[in-house]
Amino acid sequence: MQTALLHNRHPLILRTLSLSLSLSSNPLVVAAMTMSSSLALPSASLALSGSTKASSLSSLSSFRNGFRSSGARHLSRSRLSMSVSVGSQTVLHDGLFSDYTPSLAFLFPGQGAQAVGMGKEAQNLPAAAELYKKANDILGYDLLDVCINGPKEKLDSTVISQPAIYVTSLAAVELFRAHDGGQQIIDSVDVACGLSLGEYTALAFSGAFSFEDGLKLVKLRGEAMQEAADAAKSAMVSVIGLDSDKVQELCDAANQEVDKNNKVQIANYLCTGNYAVSGGLKGVEAVEAKAKSFKARMTVRLAVAGAFHTSFMEPAVSRLEAALAATEIRTPRIPVISNVDAQPHADPDTIKKILARQVTSPVQWETTVKTLLTKGLKKSYELGPGKVIAGIVKRMDRGADIENVGA
Repeated sequence: MQTALLHNRHPLILRTLSLSLSLSSNPLVVAAMTMSSSLALPSASLALSGSTKASSLSSLSSFRNGFRSSGARHLSRSRLSMSVSVGSQTVLHDGLFSDYTPSLAFLFPGQGAQAVGMGKEAQNLPAAAELYKKANDILGYDLLDVCINGPKEKLDSTVISQPAIYVTSLAAVELFRAHDGGQQIIDSVDVACGLSLGEYTALAFSGAFSFEDGLKLVKLRGEAMQEAADAAKSAMVSVIGLDSDKVQELCDAANQEVDKNNKVQIANYLCTGNYAVSGGLKGVEAVEAKAKSFKARMTVRLAVAGAFHTSFMEPAVSRLEAALAATEIRTPRIPVISNVDAQPHADPDTIKKILARQVTSPVQWETTVKTLLTKGLKKSYELGPGKVIAGIVKRMDRGADIENVGA
């Protein structure tokens, strides 16, 4: 990517066409590198020029993974183009989408949405069935057969459920496309996000990486998370009926009774009254034992391999970093909201860093949905198995317009 777009409202007065600067001192570049692990680049050359078209991003006008799209109309407003070149590299301004205004959103589910029987509709549509065929070659087994026929225990395993949900969700996009008016709606989507695993699906939908590359990442992610879970006794539990402050107090109380290897924390901020706590097995058991005294309505132990979105997943990070480093990631054609900080990111290197840290970071889904609604989101679709996301959105805003599209 040779150019990026900088919002023309940025308080920069252009007096020359180009200038040189240090990455460590320029606020434009520093703002693009706010992750905990920053890019270590010593210097750069910055080229700025007025532009009325995002011509350099026109190559993102269609999915390179076979998912067709409308063009870069969301990026065609008059803006200022900027590229930061370091040697042969180009660092993209990460704030490209920071002033996004959502109208129509595609939302993708995460692990836990799987159910035996998903994919039945997809097998009857060639474009959707083709995705499962491609998946078979990458995974080495018949994914559609497991989706449709199970058994449930096999489908629920982390190493299978994650690829299954990823593929089935993108198959749902193809089913949606085949309906009357489906392509027009897809072309109108101006923001995407996904719950945990679903962030990978959203990035594939947005053209950040190919279907195949995304599936390879998801496959490795599931395997790495399973291995990390096997290395320590850990678990997750949903706490129902409390706000986040009360759940934090509950975690603090539980942590007073366990050693450092069994500490717990909020791992999924889903919505008020529904937060997932993750950590050591003894800590989770303490949360369950104390929940009633904190006036929780109930707790529900989650059928997952271990303490996802906590430091228990740290062993998975290095494997993800290596896989992401070897994967071509492009600027998404539309904003994709990160689970880590509830913000959209444009710089491919930043996206890679975020995806690597996502498995150890709490999921900021509540903030994501609140932000979309506050910014004026009018309509959204949940694409994939289950209706978990639709339920969360409706809980946060009963008047929200959201539909589920399964496969």
